[in-house]
Amino acid sequence: MEHIAPVTFTEYLVLFILCLGCYLIGYLFAKKHSAKKYGKILDQCLTEKQLLEDSLLNQPGNTPGNIRAVKTRERRGALYTGDNPLDFERLGHAGEDHRDNLKKINGIGPFIEEKLNAIGIFTYEQISRFNEQDIEQVTELLRFFPGRIKRDNWKGQAIALKKKM
Repeated sequence: MEHIAPVTFTEYLVLFILCLGCYLIGYLFAKKHSAKKYGKILDQCLTEKQLLEDSLLNQPGNTPGNIRAVKTRERRGALYTGDNPLDFERLGHAGEDHRDNLKKINGIGPFIEEKLNAIGIFTYEQISRFNEQDIEQVTELLRFFPGRIKRDNWKGQAIALKKKM
């Protein structure tokens, strides 16, 4: 049987340099090819993006750092300022001075808590008194995923959190 000599450091270095050279050549050719192929498309997209940004800046409430698409604004909802259809005689009245941390309820984050506060919902007690009609009205007022209040069981969570207090 023949004895195979071990590979030396120099041979590893030569192999590494050859592989690196092949990689760089392939990278440069691919970059040149993609720039040629997609350059015009990219320029068109950038031009269209600039035109859209300019037209959005002309809409009220938009500033350079605060541009939102119409669908995003609709999904986000607006702070409620009209006549509130919720029955606060049954739900109970609360305000900024007496509020619970609604974010402890699974499914309510800072954004939804802000929206709930804007329509007058501040406490676990109020959420624990929700009925079917209240759930539908809150969903409509906040404009978020239909069925989320039931699916995440906000009412049950509010009852449990109210008992812990």
